[in-house]
Amino acid sequence: MFEKKVYLQRRATLKSKVNSGILLFLGNEESPMNYKDNTYHFRQDSTFLYYFGISEPSLGAIIDLDEDEIILFGDEMGIDDIVWMGRQKTLEEKSLDAGLTKVLPYAKLNTYVKQYLGKNREVHFLPPYRSENKIKLANWLNLSIDQLKEKASLSFIKAVISQRSVKSIEEIDELDRAAAISADIHLMVMQQAKPGMYERELAAKIQGAALASGGNLAYPVILTVRGEILHNHYHGNQLREGQLVLNDSGVETALGYAGDLTRTFPVGKKFTAEQKDVYDIVLNAYTHGKDLLAPGVRYLDVHLVSCKMLAQGLKDIGLMKGNIDDAVQAGAHAMFFQCGTGHMMGLDVHDMEDLGEQYVGYTDELTKNTTQFGLKSLRLGKALETGYVLTVEPGVYIIPELIDRWKAANQFAEFINYDKLEQFRNFSGIRVEDDFLITENGSRMLGKHLAITTEEIESIRSEAY
Repeated sequence: MFEKKVYLQRRATLKSKVNSGILLFLGNEESPMNYKDNTYHFRQDSTFLYYFGISEPSLGAIIDLDEDEIILFGDEMGIDDIVWMGRQKTLEEKSLDAGLTKVLPYAKLNTYVKQYLGKNREVHFLPPYRSENKIKLANWLNLSIDQLKEKASLSFIKAVISQRSVKSIEEIDELDRAAAISADIHLMVMQQAKPGMYERELAAKIQGAALASGGNLAYPVILTVRGEILHNHYHGNQLREGQLVLNDSGVETALGYAGDLTRTFPVGKKFTAEQKDVYDIVLNAYTHGKDLLAPGVRYLDVHLVSCKMLAQGLKDIGLMKGNIDDAVQAGAHAMFFQCGTGHMMGLDVHDMEDLGEQYVGYTDELTKNTTQFGLKSLRLGKALETGYVLTVEPGVYIIPELIDRWKAANQFAEFINYDKLEQFRNFSGIRVEDDFLITENGSRMLGKHLAITTEEIESIRSEAY
């Protein structure tokens, strides 16, 4: 946990952003894998963690804005729990560390909520994403599960987003640490990958190193020679000379803050000429994108510049043609770049995605384009502010199924050279990604430098043999 004053200040700030009523927080529970006591790795709800700091299952809390009261709901461990699980601190001790003085049994949370409703007090809640919390909220609030999303408190959602979006000094230190550890692990993978290994062997090294760091993975490892599959968690392929390895992985610190880095490197010592051409196109888009980062700049514009850099580079090697501005405006570049250039990051690798992308990444004035292929996957479009943390991650992905579909429909034939593209059919994909903090005058990369040019990567790969 951070120091007590951090949580006291966070809650005080939140209280000033919502006028009245009850703010209801639900922590996460243990989630069974295949029977009750064999559970998935426990991860506390990020908003609960942000305001209360206690990473323990089956907790809830209320902030009564009218009566100026804060109550934590949870149960102390019984002797059976202690025998099986052990205990470092009591719940009361943890609550004091978070600046909380009133703790009640968890069963009383339901009673309190019903009392508030009986007195016509407004109960603000955030949209739930865990099934067990959906069921509890629906029962307590006399709503159907389908109603929960529309009944979630917009004022509460916006207050949390405005606060969590701007990172404090303590948070930036954690995010720097997460990015630096992630960079060390990426370097280890570049150094140890060999032809003949299986993807799962490298994925296991990443997971082991994440645990050894004192934290865990921020998200499931994407380690693949099929880099055209954007979120590929299959690890059964064998590495072969001539292929590329795309490694998208990051560490979560013990306090829950994420790193999110991607590097693409050859299985052998060198990139092929074709691979190097495409890699440099991606790196150029990355460089132009990161250099634009500054307060007041719309991330939508960062994305569009990155898309134009990709399209121009692809035109230079014969895969695209025609007017590049027109091609990007029409969405023809999405044959090669189907996703967004980046997203917000913090306690969640896609920060606050459970609260609604339209509120986290966009504004009332700038709504998301949900129809155009490519733009509909851009998670962040709004103007940047000092203290934001985000990723920059352009890529080129050659997806055979997409080629077949668009070619059959003669889609964007004025911008895509399908004859040339057939020669790249089995190319796979390339992505590079780093994490950035928006500063008063621009931005800075979090963590430490990790080999990113083809020359740097080839030097590491040559030493690996």
